[in-house]
Amino acid sequence: MSSSAEAESAAAAATERFQRHDSLYGDAEKVTNGKHHGSGDSWARTLMLAFQSIGVVYGDIGTSPLYVYSSTFPDGIRHPDDLLGVLSLILYTLILIPMLKYVFVVLHANDNGDGGTFALYSLISRYAKIRMIPDQQSEDATVSNYRVEAASSRLRRAQWLKEKLESSNAAKIGLFTITILGTSMVMGDGTLTPAISVLSAVSGIREKAPNLSQLEVVWISVAILFLLFSVQRFGTDKVGYSFAPIISVWFVLIAGTGMYNLAAHDATVLRAFNPMYIVDYFRRNGKEAWVSLGGAVLCITGTEAMFADLGHFNIRAIQISFTCILFPSVALCYMGQAAYLRKFPENVVDTFYKSIPVAMFWPAFLVAILAAIIASQAMLSGAFAILSKALSLGCFPRVEVVHTSSKYAGQVYLPEVNLLIGVASVAVTLGFQTTANIGNAYGICVVTVFSITTHLLAVVMLLVWRAQPALSAAFYAVFGLVEFLYLSSILSKFAEGGYLPFCFSLVLMALMAAWHYVHVLRYWYELDHAVPAAELAAVLARRDVRRVPGVGLLYSELVQGIPPVFPRLVDKIPSVHAVFVFVSIKHLPIPRVAAPERFIFRRVGPVDHRVFRCVARYGYTDPMEGHREFAAFLLDRLKTFVQEEAAFASTTSGSSAAVAVAEEEQRLIDAEAERGVVYLMGEATVTAAAGSSLLKRVVVNNVYGFLRKNLRGESHKALSIPKDQLLRVGITYEI
Repeated sequence: MSSSAEAESAAAAATERFQRHDSLYGDAEKVTNGKHHGSGDSWARTLMLAFQSIGVVYGDIGTSPLYVYSSTFPDGIRHPDDLLGVLSLILYTLILIPMLKYVFVVLHANDNGDGGTFALYSLISRYAKIRMIPDQQSEDATVSNYRVEAASSRLRRAQWLKEKLESSNAAKIGLFTITILGTSMVMGDGTLTPAISVLSAVSGIREKAPNLSQLEVVWISVAILFLLFSVQRFGTDKVGYSFAPIISVWFVLIAGTGMYNLAAHDATVLRAFNPMYIVDYFRRNGKEAWVSLGGAVLCITGTEAMFADLGHFNIRAIQISFTCILFPSVALCYMGQAAYLRKFPENVVDTFYKSIPVAMFWPAFLVAILAAIIASQAMLSGAFAILSKALSLGCFPRVEVVHTSSKYAGQVYLPEVNLLIGVASVAVTLGFQTTANIGNAYGICVVTVFSITTHLLAVVMLLVWRAQPALSAAFYAVFGLVEFLYLSSILSKFAEGGYLPFCFSLVLMALMAAWHYVHVLRYWYELDHAVPAAELAAVLARRDVRRVPGVGLLYSELVQGIPPVFPRLVDKIPSVHAVFVFVSIKHLPIPRVAAPERFIFRRVGPVDHRVFRCVARYGYTDPMEGHREFAAFLLDRLKTFVQEEAAFASTTSGSSAAVAVAEEEQRLIDAEAERGVVYLMGEATVTAAAGSSLLKRVVVNNVYGFLRKNLRGESHKALSIPKDQLLRVGITYEI
């Protein structure tokens, strides 16, 4: 190739690369190593993850045999064959929802390795612009794993659905509403799981100490709950390794007990694999059989944890552990309990402990207590993971997020949320005192989350997977109908404890919706009042404005334009740092953003102003760096941006003067960084504008104001900025 051709090729490449600077495109290179940590793992690594998942994911569903039969038959067993009908119902519920729906379908709808309702929502939001905050940029699509695959023009169904979702405010609000409802129900699940699991396990002690009152059992449970919530700060990684051997012993114990009861009492219950026993059960009992579904569905509590906790493991590991460990163990346990109850139906109130061989009672009791703690851990880790996604997408007040693992970014602990859930769980235990009433509330949380996942997955199948409409409709119809039947049954017990999760979820939904509503209004206000470039130049040209030594970083949520707080800052303190950067922290609807893709830059004004715009992009599982690391990385990439900008200018103009200017500017950036970095932050107070409706005034002035003062962690703490390097600038927005 000739030298002139090489020059033209280089110029074309440079032009293609730099022509997007005006839209905040910078020096980020697309990388391809954004896979979930388990997607390419070896079999040895997968088996190790499968073992660890036993301790984190399956505690809840694995301890359901403690209370399922007593919840299904609260008034006793009326007909011997009712046991076969309920056992058949339990077996096929386990096969249909956890195994077929979740393990082999839903897990594949993960968001680059992360699961849960918000992961589904973020996946949909990348294929259709359904988010209500207008911070999408064309450069977002260049981030690794932002899109799985663009919708093809040949597949008109996906394109049609995309256009419908983007053009319909009702669809956007509907998807957002069911997503936060699912999040609220998972939080309710995280509250009720410790209460019912620990209380049902501890209740077994009355077999050996009948003089203990129920209130004393409750207080023992409260003490264990206190211990449970105290160890959450150690993180899923450490807890998973310590719990996996214990829950493995639990599965061996319940499987062995099941086989013992089958051999000792009535092995003919294996006939329950014939689904006709379900038909006969409903024919024989009618409405009472329908009501009993609310107890039978408790056999699959904790199923959502498989999906919510997926970011800690991988699909293959969970598929192996479920099909090879979980399902055989609990199925044998339920069959063994049914065999025992065929001979001793009067013991249905305390089936689990009554069916344990006498010599095994104390080991079983001890392991049951530990397994109940693990059951709670599964849902808590899932609740923390889902709520951390809600935080990053602006759907919940900012609280402290502690990343508990240096290896896996998705493992988080939320201290304030842990405290609130712990207090609520203790209150539920003290208030309800029996597993029967807690079970009524528990089932509603479980099935509602199932139904929401079905709705969101149906959209994913059409929009993302671009499946045939008939297949999507079949999935939606089958699982939607089954879950509707279970939900309708549980709602019949609304007054007997079922009201609790609805009240809890409605309050939490209202808080999340209010926060997001004002968050969106605030963003639009800042966007509408962004400072024009001409006004910025006029501000910097004022005689009373001095350029002081150092680097100034002004934080703002606005990713387009100059935030309105800047002129107020200059009015109060008529000085601007020698190098000034408007920094926006932006969370993309993906789990992780690779470090080389973190920053995008644009110069604001002429070169001698040394003012820049920067957007720092994070995924919803990415931890924030410390302030020193963040500033050093930002300034290093800024210098790279300056160098590449000069290279582009010299290529297009044929002059090397721009390169010399850039080298001088890089030296100046280093020199000013040595003089110190100052962090500036706009503290915006929002109030409802004059003439606003009463509802808007209540939401903006009262609800949002209360949340901001009482639940929101200080911004400088979330961004790891020390107080002695922070300057706050107050401003009020009337929205």
